[in-house]
Amino acid sequence: MHRIPLPLPNDGLRAVNVYAITDGESLALVDPGWALDVALTQLRSGLAELGAEFGDVDRILVTHAHRDHYTQAVHLRRLVGTHISLGAGEKPTIDAIMAGDEDGGAQDRLEHLTRLGAEELLPLLPLPDAPPGTWEAPDRWLTDRTVVRAGGRGLEAVATPGHTRGHMVFVDDKHDLLFAGDHVLPSITPSIAVEPAPQRLALRDYMDSLRLVRAMPDRMLLPAHGDVTPSAHARIDQLLEHHDMRLQQSLLAVSQGCTASDVARVLRWTRRERHFTDLGPGDQMLATSETAAHLDLLVHQGRLRSAIHAGVVRYGS
Repeated sequence: MHRIPLPLPNDGLRAVNVYAITDGESLALVDPGWALDVALTQLRSGLAELGAEFGDVDRILVTHAHRDHYTQAVHLRRLVGTHISLGAGEKPTIDAIMAGDEDGGAQDRLEHLTRLGAEELLPLLPLPDAPPGTWEAPDRWLTDRTVVRAGGRGLEAVATPGHTRGHMVFVDDKHDLLFAGDHVLPSITPSIAVEPAPQRLALRDYMDSLRLVRAMPDRMLLPAHGDVTPSAHARIDQLLEHHDMRLQQSLLAVSQGCTASDVARVLRWTRRERHFTDLGPGDQMLATSETAAHLDLLVHQGRLRSAIHAGVVRYGS
């Protein structure tokens, strides 16, 4: 099993980890990256070090349908016909992207930002950089607990919704490895439900998924971003603690009639405890969406109330 980091230009993260699994006869990739020329060149170079080329890749497993994980899988399939597997829960997202609105999804983004009380961000956000034509459905939609063959190994696909509604991790039980995608990252907190068709209570789903993986035997963490670490459990404990603390901070930041945007401006962001106004427009949108996920879960738990006025969700005790 080999890790091949690929660049992510113009993205908040510097690299995505592609995992190449081979037994000398079969070669599989997990999360092959973003369809960029520089990434394709680097992937070709990485495979060459293993004595392989694109035509040797017989299977691609993708943890979720974000562009930095999925789009290069589609590109490789167009080049050499490689088989792609993706979690069945990602179908609404793939369908929405492939449907492709004439306005690039601007109306959906406007409605989303209006709900958050953050309409002012819309003209500041970049247009989608991956047109619908760059996306295709996978060859196989995976269901929870399906075992797939990859590089001569049997990997169990485990549904872990939250980061996206159809996110999956792949478990190599024999070798105690967890291909975690963006479900568990070693140094940052994964975003919640940044997708065209999110679940209503994505944070609840995410925390339930963390507890699900925590209940499994501990394994080496092979994340899509960041370094490989020896214990998935240790990082999961940190993430659960973080979200429990964030729920409490969000609750304390709410006053009567607050929007998610209002609360996001009270909270601090990143490990550097940055003010909301110090973030770029894209990160401000992520921060506001993240805040809404916490507030919606607090409403679900009965710790807050919410009401919608003119398309804007307002929260209060």
